[in-house]
Parts: sequence; C-alpha cells; structure tokens
Amino acid sequence: MEPALVTPATAALWFLPFVLPICIWAAWSDMKYLKIPNAAVLALTGVYLVVGPIALPLDDYLWRLLHLVVVLVIGFVLNMARLIGAGDAKFAAAMAPFIAREDALEMMLFFAAVLIAAFLTHRLFQSSKAFRRMTEGWESWDTKDFPMGLALGSVLVFYLVMVVRYGVGTPLSGG
Repeated sequence: MEPALVTPATAALWFLPFVLPICIWAAWSDMKYLKIPNAAVLALTGVYLVVGPIALPLDDYLWRLLHLVVVLVIGFVLNMARLIGAGDAKFAAAMAPFIAREDALEMMLFFAAVLIAAFLTHRLFQSSKAFRRMTEGWESWDTKDFPMGLALGSVLVFYLVMVVRYGVGTPLSGG
C-alpha cells in the first residue's frame, strides 16, 4: 500500500537539493562530535524560510511555521527531562516545517524504521575495527550514546524522497 502524503511533490523537489547537504552535515557532525551544530539548525530553518514561499502555497507555508514552534517547545521539555539532546531538539524543530501535519502518522512510521536502521548501522560500524581506524577520533564510537542526528537527517531526506514519489501531484505517477 502506498503512503498518502499531502505535501506537494514539487515542494519536495524544491527542498531536497538544499536539505540533503545540511542533513548529511548534521549526521556527520553528530557522529564525529556528538553535536549537531547550531549553524546546521539555522541553515535548515533558513532553507524553509527562503524556499518555502516558492515551494508551498502561502497559507500552508505560514501554518507550517507553527510546526517549528510546537516541536521546539516539545523538544525543550524532553531535553529538560534529559530524554533527548538539545541539538536533537533544535534540529527536529527545524525539520518540522518541511512535514505536513497530515503526514505526521506516516512520518512517525518512517522515523521508527529509519531510527532502527540508523541505530543498527551505527552499532555495526562502531564494532568494526577497520571502519573505526578510518574514522579515528569520532566520539560516537566510544560511547553508548547514539548520534540521533544520523536518524533525524536521514528521515527528513527519506520523507522528502517519498513525497517526490507519493506526494500530491507527483511527477513520477502522473498524479
């Protein structure tokens, strides 16, 4: 069964070229330093602020800004409870406007799958002596902490790719 994603496919095509390198940067930085740079959070937010009015209808664009605020507040509370890192909370908030409210259930399912895959992949590479030698000094290899930026960045890219394929007006299905 195909997911029914309401974000326009053209919007995902607008966002992807800008979002992809930022998500790679956030994932790499979190694996290497166990930190998602504030600059990555600001860059992702900036992409939405600049590209969003081109990619989305104005009313949708403005409503999605509320997603950022809501996720930031939730993330702040979770961070205070020491359930997630501050960088993870801020990056999740910066991701939120890219995701349609109506796609929240699908996004949670995507996130669950990506989180499991990212965790297992990270632990596999963490246990590989050869890979650890190639990435000597990466902080995520020497801790039980998981670099959530790997999963967060991956799921946003995955979501946007899925929107290109299954979103409203997708050029790939003629819909």
